[in-house]
Amino acid sequence: MEQLEQMMAPLTQLTEDEQMLKEAAADFAEASIKPLVSEMDEQAKLNPDLIKQFFEMGLMGIDIPEQYGGGGGTFMMSVVAIEQISRVDASAGVFMDVQNTLVNNAFVNYASEFLKEKYLPQLANEKVGAYCLSEAGSGSDAFALKCKAVEDGDDYVLNGAKLWITNANEADIFIVLANVNPELGYKGITAFVVERGFEGFSVSKKEDKLGIRASSTCEILLEDCRVPKENILGEVGKGYKVAIETLNEGRIGIGAQMIGIAQGAFDAALAYVQERKQFGKAIGEFQGVQFQLARMATDIETARLLVYNAARIKETGQNFLKEAAMAKFYASEVAERVASMAVDLYGGNGFVKEYPVEKFYRDAKIGKIYEGTTNMQLMTIAKLLMR
Repeated sequence: MEQLEQMMAPLTQLTEDEQMLKEAAADFAEASIKPLVSEMDEQAKLNPDLIKQFFEMGLMGIDIPEQYGGGGGTFMMSVVAIEQISRVDASAGVFMDVQNTLVNNAFVNYASEFLKEKYLPQLANEKVGAYCLSEAGSGSDAFALKCKAVEDGDDYVLNGAKLWITNANEADIFIVLANVNPELGYKGITAFVVERGFEGFSVSKKEDKLGIRASSTCEILLEDCRVPKENILGEVGKGYKVAIETLNEGRIGIGAQMIGIAQGAFDAALAYVQERKQFGKAIGEFQGVQFQLARMATDIETARLLVYNAARIKETGQNFLKEAAMAKFYASEVAERVASMAVDLYGGNGFVKEYPVEKFYRDAKIGKIYEGTTNMQLMTIAKLLMR
């Protein structure tokens, strides 16, 4: 009977630990992040003191095992925290999302014991990580990498450039994908752990973006950058496996970011329509507006169910590729749709920066682009269905 009740429990039902972290993340977002949102968006930079608070709250190493200084939490705990932070600021949300779902997960799943002991305590407590896959000619075609790694004694020498790297300005630890044998195609791709201080490594141009402006997105340059062989993450020639499986998990994190954006926009709109009066009454009393709110709420709940379902399946060790693609695709659609409707409900006020919804709308757009475009998610879903 107990097992049956667990199977029938709603997907949004959280464990006690997950609920506690959700509430702590929500309180942190309201108290510490919200007062800084406009300033960080205008300056296109995360507040340095806020970054320290992320580590103090344990939000940068949620599911890093306790033996390496992390929280020893679950993947779902990362998901609910990302959602709550993104409900207030999507830039702060993706900052912790990349750390947890991409960088930390790659170390936990593929790093040697030497690399785990060296880097995971740093990532859990003080240093930001970044994930470097994309290049000018390899966006959706992720494995058309031009960045090369040549063996030289006890090192590999990396040359190339990476684009659109999230957290690049703040990060000290970078996972870099490079090809050790281009003739083998994707079978030559290898993952390397590169520190900011390595000779030949530099962070270059910072992008001036439409949304998630406080999140740094930069170009990475590797010019005869020497990386010790011991810093190979996983196996030589198996970097494609690291990339694919890590990004699958990362897409669930982006889904969480998107439902956070949608929820934040909806919350703002719901409050506004009960305050704004036209024709002698609050606009929320008009049935047309109520129907719009009902659609928004239903969309958000549907997206949340998809994201949580993908996270739960991932935690059981089952194949979650289709579910992750569906969650990321649909949550991105919902975030843009709900944020757009929130702007509509605010009317002229929705178009000015004095009110919050125009930022939610700008932030939502990236969801259809990074960590696999909408078309790539649809292609993945379709291929799996046809099997």
